[in-house]
Amino acid sequence: MSDDLISRVTGVIAKTQKIPPETVTIDKSFEELKIDSLDGINILFALEGEFDLDIPDDAARSIRTVREMVEGIEKLLAAKSAETQK
Repeated sequence: MSDDLISRVTGVIAKTQKIPPETVTIDKSFEELKIDSLDGINILFALEGEFDLDIPDDAARSIRTVREMVEGIEKLLAAKSAETQK
């Protein structure tokens, strides 16, 4: 995963939650960041806008850490890229 992708995802989380960007690291869990399910929905909407993606609800429910979020976005971007190259 690229540093740019990590930076964009952590930036969206920090902005959405109104917390200092340096507190959002790849190794933090949502619980550690005090992100509840409602906050998670707001973050998903923000990430969908940031990356022009649709994040499936079932996939989103299982995400518990910043790393899982970044990995999920990375997979969706790869799938989208492969789709546009067809």
